[in-house]
Amino acid sequence: MLEVLRAIDVSAMQFALVLDDEDRLFGLITDGDIRRALLRGIPLEEEAEHIANKSPTVFEAGQKKRYVTSQMKKRNIRQAPVVDDLGHIIGLYVLEDLLIKQERDNPVILMAGGLGTRLRPLTENCPKPLLKVGSKPILETILENFIDSGFHRFYFAVNYRSEMIEDYFGDGSRFDVEINYLHEKKRLGTAGALSLLNGMVDRPTIVMNGDLLTKMDFGDFLDFHVAEGAMATMAVREHSYQVPYGVIRSDGHRMVSIVEKPTQTFYVNAGMYVLSPEAVAHVREEKFLDMPDLFNELIREGNPTSVYPVSEYWMDIGHMDDFRQAQVDYAEIFKG
Repeated sequence: MLEVLRAIDVSAMQFALVLDDEDRLFGLITDGDIRRALLRGIPLEEEAEHIANKSPTVFEAGQKKRYVTSQMKKRNIRQAPVVDDLGHIIGLYVLEDLLIKQERDNPVILMAGGLGTRLRPLTENCPKPLLKVGSKPILETILENFIDSGFHRFYFAVNYRSEMIEDYFGDGSRFDVEINYLHEKKRLGTAGALSLLNGMVDRPTIVMNGDLLTKMDFGDFLDFHVAEGAMATMAVREHSYQVPYGVIRSDGHRMVSIVEKPTQTFYVNAGMYVLSPEAVAHVREEKFLDMPDLFNELIREGNPTSVYPVSEYWMDIGHMDDFRQAQVDYAEIFKG
Protein backbone atom coordinates (compact mmCIF):
# COMPACT_ATOMS: atom_id res chain seq x y z
CA MET A 1 0.00 0.00 0.00
CA LEU A 2 2.90 2.35 0.73
CA GLU A 3 4.26 1.83 -2.81
CA VAL A 4 0.81 2.60 -4.21
CA LEU A 5 0.59 5.75 -2.11
CA ARG A 6 3.97 6.90 -3.43
CA ALA A 7 2.89 6.22 -7.02
CA ILE A 8 -0.29 8.23 -6.50
CA ASP A 9 1.71 11.08 -4.99
CA VAL A 10 4.18 11.16 -7.90
CA SER A 11 1.48 11.04 -10.60
CA ALA A 12 -0.88 13.47 -8.83
CA MET A 13 -3.70 11.47 -10.44
CA GLN A 14 -5.39 10.31 -7.20
CA PHE A 15 -5.34 6.66 -8.28
CA ALA A 16 -2.98 3.87 -9.37
CA LEU A 17 -3.36 0.86 -11.65
CA VAL A 18 -2.15 -2.50 -10.34
CA LEU A 19 -0.77 -5.03 -12.84
CA ASP A 20 -0.14 -8.74 -12.44
CA ASP A 21 3.11 -10.57 -13.26
CA GLU A 22 2.22 -10.58 -16.97
CA ASP A 23 1.49 -6.83 -17.03
CA ARG A 24 -2.26 -7.35 -17.27
CA LEU A 25 -4.68 -5.18 -15.32
CA PHE A 26 -5.23 -6.64 -11.87
CA GLY A 27 -7.14 -3.80 -10.27
CA LEU A 28 -7.44 -0.10 -9.52
CA ILE A 29 -6.74 1.71 -6.24
CA THR A 30 -7.76 5.29 -5.45
CA ASP A 31 -6.43 7.51 -2.69
CA GLY A 32 -9.87 7.10 -1.11
CA ASP A 33 -9.37 3.34 -0.98
CA ILE A 34 -6.15 3.86 0.98
CA ARG A 35 -7.75 6.34 3.38
CA ARG A 36 -10.59 3.93 4.10
CA ALA A 37 -8.08 1.10 4.67
CA LEU A 38 -6.12 3.20 7.15
CA LEU A 39 -9.32 4.04 9.01
CA ARG A 40 -9.98 0.31 9.32
CA GLY A 41 -6.56 -0.12 10.90
CA ILE A 42 -4.87 -1.75 7.91
CA PRO A 43 -1.14 -0.84 7.95
CA LEU A 44 0.61 0.69 4.92
CA GLU A 45 2.82 -2.39 4.77
CA GLU A 46 -0.19 -4.53 3.78
CA GLU A 47 -0.29 -6.03 0.26
CA ALA A 48 -2.09 -3.67 -2.11
CA GLU A 49 -4.12 -6.47 -3.69
CA HIS A 50 -6.29 -6.66 -0.58
CA ILE A 51 -7.78 -3.21 -1.15
CA ALA A 52 -7.71 -3.08 -4.98
CA ASN A 53 -10.94 -2.89 -6.92
CA LYS A 54 -10.50 -6.06 -8.96
CA SER A 55 -13.45 -5.33 -11.27
CA PRO A 56 -12.97 -1.69 -12.31
CA THR A 57 -14.84 -0.22 -15.24
CA VAL A 58 -12.66 -0.64 -18.33
CA PHE A 59 -13.13 0.28 -21.98
CA GLU A 60 -11.92 -1.28 -25.19
CA ALA A 61 -9.90 0.52 -27.83
CA GLY A 62 -12.05 2.26 -30.42
CA GLN A 63 -15.08 2.96 -28.23
CA LYS A 64 -16.37 6.45 -28.90
CA LYS A 65 -15.55 9.21 -26.45
CA ARG A 66 -19.18 10.33 -26.14
CA TYR A 67 -20.16 6.81 -25.03
CA VAL A 68 -17.20 6.61 -22.65
CA THR A 69 -18.06 9.99 -21.13
CA SER A 70 -21.72 9.09 -20.62
CA GLN A 71 -20.83 5.76 -18.98
CA MET A 72 -18.29 7.33 -16.63
CA LYS A 73 -20.78 10.01 -15.59
CA LYS A 74 -23.51 7.42 -15.10
CA ARG A 75 -21.26 5.24 -12.94
CA ASN A 76 -19.78 8.24 -11.11
CA ILE A 77 -16.18 7.28 -11.84
CA ARG A 78 -13.38 9.72 -12.58
CA GLN A 79 -10.90 7.42 -14.32
CA ALA A 80 -11.06 4.25 -16.38
CA PRO A 81 -8.33 2.24 -18.14
CA VAL A 82 -8.43 1.12 -21.76
CA VAL A 83 -7.39 -2.50 -22.28
CA ASP A 84 -6.73 -4.82 -25.20
CA ASP A 85 -8.17 -8.33 -25.63
CA LEU A 86 -5.57 -9.77 -23.24
CA GLY A 87 -6.15 -7.22 -20.50
CA HIS A 88 -3.01 -5.16 -21.12
CA ILE A 89 -3.26 -1.42 -20.48
CA ILE A 90 -3.19 0.58 -23.73
CA GLY A 91 -4.70 3.87 -22.56
CA LEU A 92 -6.51 5.77 -19.85
CA TYR A 93 -9.62 7.95 -19.74
CA VAL A 94 -9.91 10.71 -17.13
CA LEU A 95 -13.38 12.24 -16.90
CA GLU A 96 -12.13 15.78 -16.32
CA ASP A 97 -10.15 15.62 -19.56
CA LEU A 98 -13.10 14.23 -21.51
CA LEU A 99 -15.34 17.07 -20.34
CA ILE A 100 -12.97 19.76 -21.60
CA LYS A 101 -14.15 20.98 -25.00
CA GLN A 102 -11.25 20.78 -27.43
CA GLU A 103 -10.97 23.74 -29.78
CA ARG A 104 -10.73 22.53 -33.36
CA ASP A 105 -9.49 24.75 -36.18
CA ASN A 106 -10.50 22.28 -38.88
CA PRO A 107 -12.95 23.74 -41.41
CA VAL A 108 -16.49 22.40 -41.68
CA ILE A 109 -18.29 22.56 -45.03
CA LEU A 110 -22.10 22.32 -44.83
CA MET A 111 -23.84 21.62 -48.14
CA ALA A 112 -26.95 23.82 -48.07
CA GLY A 113 -27.70 24.49 -51.72
CA GLY A 114 -30.18 21.75 -52.59
CA LEU A 115 -33.62 22.40 -54.08
CA GLY A 116 -35.44 20.10 -51.65
CA THR A 117 -37.89 19.02 -54.37
CA ARG A 118 -39.06 15.97 -52.43
CA LEU A 119 -40.25 18.21 -49.60
CA ARG A 120 -42.43 20.46 -51.71
CA PRO A 121 -44.60 22.43 -51.08
CA LEU A 122 -42.61 23.19 -47.87
CA THR A 123 -39.54 24.19 -49.89
CA GLU A 124 -41.27 26.31 -52.54
CA ASN A 125 -40.48 29.49 -50.60
CA CYS A 126 -37.88 28.21 -48.11
CA PRO A 127 -34.59 26.31 -48.62
CA LYS A 128 -34.66 22.89 -46.97
CA PRO A 129 -31.86 23.68 -44.43
CA LEU A 130 -34.07 26.46 -43.02
CA LEU A 131 -37.09 24.24 -42.46
CA LYS A 132 -37.76 24.04 -38.74
CA VAL A 133 -37.43 20.78 -36.88
CA GLY A 134 -38.53 21.45 -33.35
CA SER A 135 -38.00 25.11 -32.58
CA LYS A 136 -35.19 25.91 -35.02
CA PRO A 137 -33.98 25.29 -38.59
CA ILE A 138 -32.27 22.01 -39.41
CA LEU A 139 -29.06 23.85 -40.30
CA GLU A 140 -28.97 25.66 -36.95
CA THR A 141 -29.16 22.37 -35.04
CA ILE A 142 -26.31 21.01 -37.18
CA LEU A 143 -24.26 24.15 -36.54
CA GLU A 144 -24.82 24.00 -32.77
CA ASN A 145 -23.76 20.34 -32.64
CA PHE A 146 -20.48 21.21 -34.36
CA ILE A 147 -19.95 24.16 -32.02
CA ASP A 148 -20.47 21.84 -29.03
CA SER A 149 -17.64 19.70 -30.44
CA GLY A 150 -15.26 22.68 -30.57
CA PHE A 151 -15.48 23.65 -34.25
CA HIS A 152 -15.65 27.33 -35.20
CA ARG A 153 -14.68 27.67 -38.89
CA PHE A 154 -17.65 27.09 -41.20
CA TYR A 155 -18.37 27.34 -44.91
CA PHE A 156 -21.94 27.08 -46.18
CA ALA A 157 -22.25 25.96 -49.81
CA VAL A 158 -25.41 27.71 -51.01
CA ASN A 159 -27.45 28.03 -54.19
CA TYR A 160 -31.25 27.81 -53.92
CA ARG A 161 -32.61 30.85 -52.04
CA SER A 162 -29.12 31.49 -50.69
CA GLU A 163 -30.04 35.00 -49.54
CA MET A 164 -32.42 33.55 -46.93
CA ILE A 165 -29.64 31.40 -45.45
CA GLU A 166 -27.18 34.30 -45.43
CA ASP A 167 -29.73 36.63 -43.82
CA TYR A 168 -30.42 34.11 -41.05
CA PHE A 169 -26.84 33.10 -40.17
CA GLY A 170 -24.88 36.17 -41.26
CA ASP A 171 -21.14 35.99 -40.61
CA GLY A 172 -21.62 33.67 -37.64
CA SER A 173 -20.93 36.28 -34.96
CA ARG A 174 -24.34 35.61 -33.41
CA PHE A 175 -23.10 32.07 -32.72
CA ASP A 176 -19.57 33.20 -31.83
CA VAL A 177 -18.12 31.42 -34.90
CA GLU A 178 -16.92 32.33 -38.38
CA ILE A 179 -19.22 31.58 -41.34
CA ASN A 180 -18.25 32.11 -44.98
CA TYR A 181 -20.31 31.25 -48.05
CA LEU A 182 -19.49 29.26 -51.16
CA HIS A 183 -21.88 30.45 -53.88
CA GLU A 184 -22.70 27.85 -56.49
CA LYS A 185 -23.57 29.63 -59.73
CA LYS A 186 -24.74 26.30 -61.08
CA ARG A 187 -25.49 22.91 -59.58
CA LEU A 188 -22.17 21.30 -58.60
CA GLY A 189 -23.25 18.11 -56.81
CA THR A 190 -22.37 17.02 -53.29
CA ALA A 191 -18.62 17.50 -53.80
CA GLY A 192 -18.22 20.02 -56.64
CA ALA A 193 -18.64 23.07 -54.39
CA LEU A 194 -15.34 22.21 -52.71
CA SER A 195 -13.56 23.67 -55.74
CA LEU A 196 -14.82 27.10 -54.60
CA LEU A 197 -12.50 26.92 -51.58
CA ASN A 198 -9.63 27.95 -53.89
CA GLY A 199 -6.92 26.25 -51.88
CA MET A 200 -8.06 27.65 -48.52
CA VAL A 201 -8.03 24.19 -46.90
CA ASP A 202 -4.79 23.36 -45.10
CA ARG A 203 -5.95 20.56 -42.77
CA PRO A 204 -8.52 17.72 -42.66
CA THR A 205 -11.98 19.12 -43.35
CA ILE A 206 -15.43 17.79 -42.45
CA VAL A 207 -18.07 17.93 -45.17
CA MET A 208 -21.71 17.28 -44.31
CA ASN A 209 -25.04 17.48 -46.09
CA GLY A 210 -27.20 20.24 -44.66
CA ASP A 211 -30.34 18.10 -44.31
CA LEU A 212 -29.09 15.58 -41.72
CA LEU A 213 -29.79 15.31 -38.04
CA THR A 214 -27.38 13.24 -35.98
CA LYS A 215 -25.87 12.95 -32.52
CA MET A 216 -22.58 11.67 -33.91
CA ASP A 217 -19.42 12.86 -32.15
CA PHE A 218 -17.79 15.00 -34.86
CA GLY A 219 -14.54 15.31 -32.91
CA ASP A 220 -14.25 11.53 -32.71
CA PHE A 221 -15.02 11.34 -36.45
CA LEU A 222 -12.12 13.68 -37.19
CA ASP A 223 -9.75 11.90 -34.78
CA PHE A 224 -10.60 8.55 -36.39
CA HIS A 225 -9.73 9.89 -39.84
CA VAL A 226 -6.36 11.18 -38.65
CA ALA A 227 -5.55 7.96 -36.78
CA GLU A 228 -6.37 5.88 -39.88
CA GLY A 229 -4.02 7.96 -42.03
CA ALA A 230 -6.74 8.17 -44.66
CA MET A 231 -7.00 10.66 -47.49
CA ALA A 232 -10.79 10.50 -47.21
CA THR A 233 -13.18 8.97 -44.67
CA MET A 234 -16.90 8.36 -45.21
CA ALA A 235 -19.36 8.03 -42.34
CA VAL A 236 -21.53 4.98 -42.99
CA ARG A 237 -24.77 3.73 -41.55
CA GLU A 238 -25.89 0.12 -41.23
CA HIS A 239 -28.98 -0.57 -43.32
CA SER A 240 -30.92 -3.84 -43.32
CA TYR A 241 -33.28 -5.09 -46.01
CA GLN A 242 -35.47 -8.18 -45.75
CA VAL A 243 -35.93 -10.04 -49.00
CA PRO A 244 -39.70 -10.76 -49.18
CA TYR A 245 -39.18 -14.19 -50.81
CA GLY A 246 -37.35 -17.43 -50.17
CA VAL A 247 -33.84 -17.18 -51.58
CA ILE A 248 -32.50 -20.22 -53.41
CA ARG A 249 -28.84 -21.20 -53.56
CA SER A 250 -27.95 -23.60 -56.33
CA ASP A 251 -24.97 -25.31 -57.91
CA GLY A 252 -25.87 -25.52 -61.55
CA HIS A 253 -29.29 -27.23 -61.62
CA ARG A 254 -28.83 -28.73 -58.14
CA MET A 255 -30.53 -26.92 -55.27
CA VAL A 256 -28.19 -26.40 -52.33
CA SER A 257 -30.40 -24.54 -49.83
CA ILE A 258 -33.46 -22.36 -49.28
CA VAL A 259 -33.36 -19.39 -46.94
CA GLU A 260 -36.80 -17.98 -46.24
CA LYS A 261 -36.99 -14.17 -46.37
CA PRO A 262 -33.38 -13.52 -45.36
CA THR A 263 -32.23 -10.14 -44.06
CA GLN A 264 -29.36 -8.52 -45.91
CA THR A 265 -27.26 -5.92 -44.08
CA PHE A 266 -25.18 -3.25 -45.80
CA TYR A 267 -23.24 -0.12 -44.96
CA VAL A 268 -24.70 2.92 -46.72
CA ASN A 269 -23.38 6.43 -47.21
CA ALA A 270 -24.43 8.64 -44.26
CA GLY A 271 -23.65 11.96 -46.00
CA MET A 272 -20.74 13.00 -43.74
CA TYR A 273 -17.08 12.96 -44.74
CA VAL A 274 -13.59 13.95 -43.65
CA LEU A 275 -11.28 14.96 -46.49
CA SER A 276 -7.58 15.73 -46.42
CA PRO A 277 -6.36 18.80 -48.35
CA GLU A 278 -5.06 16.39 -51.01
CA ALA A 279 -8.56 14.93 -51.47
CA VAL A 280 -10.12 18.39 -51.75
CA ALA A 281 -7.52 19.24 -54.42
CA HIS A 282 -8.95 16.42 -56.58
CA VAL A 283 -12.15 18.45 -57.07
CA ARG A 284 -11.85 20.26 -60.40
CA GLU A 285 -12.90 23.86 -60.72
CA GLU A 286 -16.66 24.28 -60.88
CA LYS A 287 -17.30 20.82 -62.37
CA PHE A 288 -20.32 18.77 -61.24
CA LEU A 289 -19.13 16.05 -58.88
CA ASP A 290 -20.92 13.92 -56.31
CA MET A 291 -19.07 12.68 -53.26
CA PRO A 292 -19.26 8.94 -54.18
CA ASP A 293 -17.58 9.76 -57.50
CA LEU A 294 -14.76 11.54 -55.64
CA PHE A 295 -14.26 8.50 -53.40
CA ASN A 296 -14.25 6.16 -56.39
CA GLU A 297 -11.60 8.33 -58.04
CA LEU A 298 -9.43 8.24 -54.93
CA ILE A 299 -9.85 4.46 -54.67
CA ARG A 300 -8.92 3.94 -58.35
CA GLU A 301 -5.71 5.91 -57.78
CA GLY A 302 -4.84 3.72 -54.81
CA ASN A 303 -5.27 6.43 -52.19
CA PRO A 304 -6.19 5.28 -48.65
CA THR A 305 -9.88 5.69 -47.85
CA SER A 306 -11.75 4.52 -44.77
CA VAL A 307 -15.26 4.12 -43.37
CA TYR A 308 -16.53 5.31 -39.99
CA PRO A 309 -19.64 3.44 -38.74
CA VAL A 310 -22.28 5.69 -37.19
CA SER A 311 -24.13 4.04 -34.30
CA GLU A 312 -25.69 7.21 -32.88
CA TYR A 313 -29.00 8.76 -33.93
CA TRP A 314 -29.03 9.68 -37.64
CA MET A 315 -31.82 10.94 -39.86
CA ASP A 316 -31.66 11.96 -43.51
CA ILE A 317 -34.56 14.36 -44.02
CA GLY A 318 -35.12 13.54 -47.66
CA HIS A 319 -38.86 12.84 -47.77
CA MET A 320 -41.96 14.16 -46.07
CA ASP A 321 -42.19 11.07 -43.84
CA ASP A 322 -38.61 11.69 -42.66
CA PHE A 323 -39.49 15.31 -41.88
CA ARG A 324 -42.48 14.24 -39.79
CA GLN A 325 -40.43 11.61 -37.95
CA ALA A 326 -37.69 14.15 -37.23
CA GLN A 327 -40.26 16.37 -35.54
CA VAL A 328 -41.15 13.49 -33.23
CA ASP A 329 -37.51 12.58 -32.55
CA TYR A 330 -36.30 16.11 -31.89
CA ALA A 331 -37.93 16.64 -28.49
CA GLU A 332 -36.55 13.38 -27.10
CA ILE A 333 -33.11 13.19 -28.72
CA PHE A 334 -31.99 16.79 -29.06
CA LYS A 335 -33.86 18.27 -26.10
CA GLY A 336 -34.22 15.23 -23.90
